[in-house]
Amino acid sequence: MAVIDFRGGEPVYLQLKERLRGYIISGVYKPNERMPSVRELAAGLSVNPNTIQRAYRELEEEGYIYTVSGRGSFAADGEQVFGKRKEELITRFSDTVKEL
Repeated sequence: MAVIDFRGGEPVYLQLKERLRGYIISGVYKPNERMPSVRELAAGLSVNPNTIQRAYRELEEEGYIYTVSGRGSFAADGEQVFGKRKEELITRFSDTVKEL
């Protein structure tokens, strides 16, 4: 389960999103494995379900998870995830190099 810093300056949904993305990339959640439900995570982390839903929505928009109506959310295929993350890191690296 993700550890959330409620006293930090970063919004809770962003912390959760980053943790879950890390779990998907590192293989904690295997491709096509069911993710915890919004209610399960909300209860386990003592967080408003809307916060969990926002993190899930953004992860889905970014291609890290997908939702099957009536069944829940699932980790996306690893190849798609790694390709997308690689593009993000290359862009971030290029921006950093330009700034330097």
